[in-house]
Amino acid sequence: MLQAPVFMACVRRARAVLAVAALLGLSSVQAQAAPEAALAAPAVQTQAVDKPHNASATWREVRSGAEGITTVKGSETGVLIQSQGNTWRAIRNGLITPYGGAVMLVVLASIAIFYKKKGTIKLQAPKTGRKVKRFTANERRAHWLVAISFVCLGFSGIVLLFGKHILLWLMGYTLFSWLALISKNLHIITGFTFLVGVVLLFGLFWKDNLWHKSDAEWIRKAGGLATGEHVPSRRFNFGEKVWFWLGLSFFGLVMILSGLVLTFPGYFDSRAIMQYAQIVHATSACLVIAMSLGHIYMGTIGMEGSFDAMKTGEVDETWVKEHHEIWYEEEVVAKRSGGQA
Repeated sequence: MLQAPVFMACVRRARAVLAVAALLGLSSVQAQAAPEAALAAPAVQTQAVDKPHNASATWREVRSGAEGITTVKGSETGVLIQSQGNTWRAIRNGLITPYGGAVMLVVLASIAIFYKKKGTIKLQAPKTGRKVKRFTANERRAHWLVAISFVCLGFSGIVLLFGKHILLWLMGYTLFSWLALISKNLHIITGFTFLVGVVLLFGLFWKDNLWHKSDAEWIRKAGGLATGEHVPSRRFNFGEKVWFWLGLSFFGLVMILSGLVLTFPGYFDSRAIMQYAQIVHATSACLVIAMSLGHIYMGTIGMEGSFDAMKTGEVDETWVKEHHEIWYEEEVVAKRSGGQA
């Protein structure tokens, strides 16, 4: 029989061998399970371990526009970030502002070149001294209401759209902030007077701006502006009709509707509607301002005697014969003949 010391030594050796075998077996099992665990682990967990401060996945979800939970009730209150705002800003600052400004500058430069070469279009015959009633008092009031409102809207709109690019570095933040605040309030107030004026003008003049066969000749000869050739027309020539229907009626209506959306944002469900309205409003405004430069030029320094029609409502008979001969024959001569009879 084995003695007690020898037996105890054998037991200790057996225990050591079993412990080593157990450790080797556990290591083998972990090595086999590690690749499967790595494949099953989410990428976010690995990212969190490697880059614990990288929350790109979270911000991608936030910027997706999905609504979360909030105690504030209302449209889009659960949307933390609306990414479309970046698109709107890129369109406004990258497209409308530079190209809209370029269109207005090109038209202004073209008018300046034309005036330098041609000067004021003079009457070919001497004035008779006999006055012809071209516009009534109500017609002139409606026109001046639109004209004054439009100038105020144009000035304030240019400040709001181009001010930070042109005026901010000249005036500084404090002075420009006051100018922008005044322009914003002026824009809102005169927007309503412009609306009233456009409605009045449309009601007064839409019949006189319908198509007439004489307009075809005006188009063919471009109104005689380049050659100075006399082109007969009715009360309004085709150029004035384009301004009435396209500039005043169509784009005027577009500006009014989009302006109302911007003035009363609480009646609409999303910020996207406001962004679309601002793009449409600014684009149409730039086009109308560019078109109005030609209208204002021809009504003031571009043509002798034109401004009298809006100042007093009366023009010289020679002016009517040379610029609106058909209207003169149909209205003025016919009325005189009828009165004499």
